[in-house]
Amino acid sequence: TSPGPGMQISISGQHFDVTPATDQHVTEKLKRLDRYIDDSASAHVVLHLEKTRCLAEGTITAKGIRLHSPAEAKDMYGAIDSMANRLERQILKHKNKISSHHRDEDALKIKEEI
Repeated sequence: TSPGPGMQISISGQHFDVTPATDQHVTEKLKRLDRYIDDSASAHVVLHLEKTRCLAEGTITAKGIRLHSPAEAKDMYGAIDSMANRLERQILKHKNKISSHHRDEDALKIKEEI
């Protein structure tokens, strides 16, 4: 779990020992997402190691939304990077959906006034 303000992050491993370096890498990647979501959000990351496959699964829970992203790569750091990038794209897509929805409402109000 991460100390201080910002998103709460929990990291666990299946058939994989989470080292301090891996923990720090996951935390740094997910801290980038703090600018898009509020402090009440939480993230849970599960790192899997299956023979030659490295998997990283991330779930972010924030005000009424739950975003999930699995990612696979040859090495664990690559899987973590891919998972964090996918989560960032999902957050931006969700934010864009919300803001464009409000923009349409404003456009309708302007048309009604004319």
